[in-house]
Amino acid sequence: MYLYSVEPQNLKEFLDRKVAEYNTPAFIAPDPISIPHRFTQLQDIEIAALFAALFAWGNRTIIINKATELMRLMDGAPYQFCLQHGEQDLRRLLHFKHRTFNPTDLLYFVQFLHHHYVQHHSLEQAFTRGMQPNDINVECALNGFHRYFFSLPDAPARTGKHIAAPFKGSTCKRLNMFLRWMVRSDAQGVDFGLWKGISPAQLICPIDVHVARVARRFGLLQRPQTDWLAGVELTEQLKRYDPTDPAKYDFALFGLGVVEKF
Repeated sequence: MYLYSVEPQNLKEFLDRKVAEYNTPAFIAPDPISIPHRFTQLQDIEIAALFAALFAWGNRTIIINKATELMRLMDGAPYQFCLQHGEQDLRRLLHFKHRTFNPTDLLYFVQFLHHHYVQHHSLEQAFTRGMQPNDINVECALNGFHRYFFSLPDAPARTGKHIAAPFKGSTCKRLNMFLRWMVRSDAQGVDFGLWKGISPAQLICPIDVHVARVARRFGLLQRPQTDWLAGVELTEQLKRYDPTDPAKYDFALFGLGVVEKF
């Protein structure tokens, strides 16, 4: 347990220091972001990142192991698998499970990814299709992705729990983390910065109970519920410190809340 006494006027300096501490290549290996870092092709990175982010609740070692298992079942080539799989290939997925994510969910994800990639070069279009020209954040992108993802005629109702959306009040923590990975970039090379249709300024800082606890301790969050509006409130506060890249403070808040148990 780390103890800090930070005066409000020094909070930006403290958080910037924590970003620099955690936003380093050393962060990659023990984190789910290590899964997409195993790939070089855009589409492989996108697919690996999506699954790694959506599996990201609970123990990080287990998350990495399950995402690794899924990549192995996809022959280490998730994009090729989603585009060219046959019935025999899909049978390999029938025993895959991670917490509440089961084969029914996985088979639909593969179906959706096939549906999307035969029409589009990148998964980015699945998010930007819902955006409006003057969007200040990714709320419309996430709501649009939810509608698009479940637009196929045989979408299982049970899979709805795995794709969050602001209109449902969810924090959308895992999808916001996925967007952070895809959108923001810097010299440290942790996040990929592959997508240009969404600005880092539009990202919402991923928030869960750990990040919310730290944010409340520092007076960055007043809302008692940990939901979508809490993520928006936190991000607006973080924009006082960096209006162009507020989601970088996810490194600091995550490090303080999860690693340091602040």
